[in-house]
Amino acid sequence: MKKEEIKILLVDDEPDILEIISFNLEKVGYQVTTASNGLEALKQAKKTLPHLIILDVMMPELDGIETCERLRQEEQFQDTIIMFLTARGEDYSYVAAFDAGADDYVTKPIKPKVLLSKVKGLLRRLKKKETVKELLEFDNLLIDQEEYKVILNESELSMPRKEFELLYLLASKPGKVFKREKIMEKIWGSDVVVGDRTIDVHIRKLREKIGDRYFKTVKGVGYKFIQPER
Repeated sequence: MKKEEIKILLVDDEPDILEIISFNLEKVGYQVTTASNGLEALKQAKKTLPHLIILDVMMPELDGIETCERLRQEEQFQDTIIMFLTARGEDYSYVAAFDAGADDYVTKPIKPKVLLSKVKGLLRRLKKKETVKELLEFDNLLIDQEEYKVILNESELSMPRKEFELLYLLASKPGKVFKREKIMEKIWGSDVVVGDRTIDVHIRKLREKIGDRYFKTVKGVGYKFIQPER
């Protein structure tokens, strides 16, 4: 992605901060929109769908921590990069920000060159996301997201959409433990009410179709995909 295509939302209740940081970000080519409080930030985020959001902590209407929490509750902002830029340097503010879903936490004052370097480093994650493969291959198992196809031992398997989506989610990050709540949110959505055993049933069906060795239950937490050794 080219720099001029990258959209940044800057949120701060101090006009001088907005002006100075916007100027420096725009000078190097980023598209910048601003908001002066948390509620305005939520509206702007939904309108512009920024790649990076830079938040202050102490703001009127809605503070930065709660703004971050609300953004992370929205599916469209699950992977948006969120950086806090604030004068609050206390440990509890730092911890609260990361608990809310922040990717980075930087304290003011900060030199423009240092801030730009921080932004550049965070935005590298966009390039990594762009190169994520739609085709996953493991030993004798192939998962094709584009065609919704699963091939095991050179034979194509019949798999309902939700089973496929669950398989692809787990297999996209082998070894990562996906919590049950996150699986439910990613596959069924927060607005859909399903039974508590729904995930378990789908995992059981996947085990029956492609083999138990690919899945591990982490008791009381969730599930993870095991990449078999060649």
